[in-house]
Amino acid sequence: MSFKLEIVTPDRTVISEEVDFLRVRGTEGELGILPGHAPLFAVLEIDILQFRRDAKEEVVALMGGFMEVGPDQVSIVSDGAERAVEIDVLRARAAKERAEAQLAKVKDVGAEVALQRALIRLQAAQGSRAI
Repeated sequence: MSFKLEIVTPDRTVISEEVDFLRVRGTEGELGILPGHAPLFAVLEIDILQFRRDAKEEVVALMGGFMEVGPDQVSIVSDGAERAVEIDVLRARAAKERAEAQLAKVKDVGAEVALQRALIRLQAAQGSRAI
């Protein structure tokens, strides 16, 4: 048994696949979604999203967003999302270093968010947090 997972950003559809399990972090904590889950709407954090399909696990760097769980589909709308295999690790490291340098000068919310995004991209690229 499975459900359809769709992750869309302003630029593209990142994922549109049947999956068996989904793990994502909402503002109220971590959520695990299985087929037949009760309907739900959640605000999502910048974090790693994990899903499993046919015993194969995948990781996505998710830049926050909104999730709607329906009877047989989970829809996520996000400002940004990248599959781990798509992440350019060198660019993510450079973004992390720029954000750290900015934060060393002055505390800035934009730099803090940029650092958080870069760290999540690096964790996703390394396949962090096994299901």
